Amino acid sequence: MSQSKDTLRHLLAGGCAGTVGAIVTCPLEVIKTRLQSSGLALQPVYYSQVQLGTLSGGVVRPASSVSPSALQVLKSILEKEGPKSLFRGLGPNLVGVAPSRAIYFAAYSKAKEKFNAVFVPNSNLVHMCSAGCAAFVTNTMMNPIWMVKTRMQLERRVRGSKQKNALQCARYVYQTEGMRGFYRGLTASYAGISETIICFVIYEGLKKNLEEMQLSRTSGGEKSTASFLGLMLAAAFSKGCASCIAYPHEVIRTRLREEGSKYQTFCQTARLVAREEGYAAFYRGLLAQLFRQIPNTAIVLSTYELIIYLLRDKA
Repeated sequence: MSQSKDTLRHLLAGGCAGTVGAIVTCPLEVIKTRLQSSGLALQPVYYSQVQLGTLSGGVVRPASSVSPSALQVLKSILEKEGPKSLFRGLGPNLVGVAPSRAIYFAAYSKAKEKFNAVFVPNSNLVHMCSAGCAAFVTNTMMNPIWMVKTRMQLERRVRGSKQKNALQCARYVYQTEGMRGFYRGLTASYAGISETIICFVIYEGLKKNLEEMQLSRTSGGEKSTASFLGLMLAAAFSKGCASCIAYPHEVIRTRLREEGSKYQTFCQTARLVAREEGYAAFYRGLLAQLFRQIPNTAIVLSTYELIIYLLRDKA
């Protein structure tokens, strides 16, 4: 197969896989984004107020120990905004996820091919460099779409009221912040490349072991249902580990994308969150993230592997 057909195969597989994952896990992403935002601290339904330093001026701030759960956020969205709000941002997500995954997997495949010629083939170093390059390219190209998606997910509404659609939201961002507004949070996305690297290094290692086990069991080397289930479990485990390690960048990225916020740069946001809310705030929404990302990554990677296998078999 020619290189152009091989790249198209990875583009198609990545795009289909990303679309399936985005639709299934959209409600969890909305909950996670709400949990990450600073606006959550302004919701009295979630936080009790603790008066601190009354002798020196009565400073009042939210109690960090009463952080809301994902179920509380879900209940609030359903009661105040309706079920449709659980799918806020799905439009730009669907517009962006197919090209995003397509770009990512195509870039990963091409980078892996190049790095295999430089380093020890299929080594951890190759996987790390390939994943890092693919994430850098994807984040740079897709940040405007993810910016609009985050703004839409953070927009609260009264049940029955009309919210901005994706085009209206994009137009508003451009009018109020210019082109720079579409790249808010990009530095945090670059910091999040570490999560992608960790995920793919673990996944590729587990995938290699699974393939060796499969070859030892079947002489023909054919894919079985058990092997795809194994790939799903490997993807879930690798993403779970990576998310727990690198999660704080997600909270910082959401804060940077908030409208009219006091958060300006990556380091300034990190310091501000730590000082005002404590280090626990960097892990707000982690549970919702794991519930969303683990099945999403399992679906995406296993669907990708399945489509690649089917297309390769027909080629």
